[in-house]
Amino acid sequence: MYPLIRLAKTVIGGLLASRLEPDGISRVSFRVWPNDLDVNLHMTNGRYLTMMDLGRFDLSIRGGLAGIAIRQKWAPVLGASAVRYRRSLMPFTKYHLESRIVGWDEKWFFMEQRFVHKGDVYAIALTKGLFKRGKSTVPTREVAEVLGVEYDTLPRPAYVQHWLDMEEGMRQDLKKTTDVKQDYEQERQWAG
Repeated sequence: MYPLIRLAKTVIGGLLASRLEPDGISRVSFRVWPNDLDVNLHMTNGRYLTMMDLGRFDLSIRGGLAGIAIRQKWAPVLGASAVRYRRSLMPFTKYHLESRIVGWDEKWFFMEQRFVHKGDVYAIALTKGLFKRGKSTVPTREVAEVLGVEYDTLPRPAYVQHWLDMEEGMRQDLKKTTDVKQDYEQERQWAG
């Protein structure tokens, strides 16, 4: 179940908090509740992804992007994410979710998100997202202009390129899988 109460708290908190610069870090505090746990009695990996949604809400609200997206009728879309889990978040543990934009290209915004407890990073994630206007993608340059941000101000770290290279390899493998699926469909048709 989606954490609607925490979503409401995040949205209200984001609206009341100070504005973030494009390279600013959003910090939102949460606690691990019993409905966040899996059978191992630590926060389930799916909940990390859900909480990352809330971190991106705070980041976009405080960075001014959420209001612009609503006015421009842009829809945010997440394209990919990768999470590195280092330690388990146990029941009732209070943690901070830090979210920041680490760069962009002509299509995607790249965001890093960290789950921090007592100064230690328990999990780190890299995501990429974009905005859609109908069926078309809004170029990041246009988003930057509307935000009043100089487009070339935030160079991407090298690890983002490594992740993109890995993603490209996965995309190529997926194309092969699609070809296999087409072969399978042909075999089914021949078999009658």
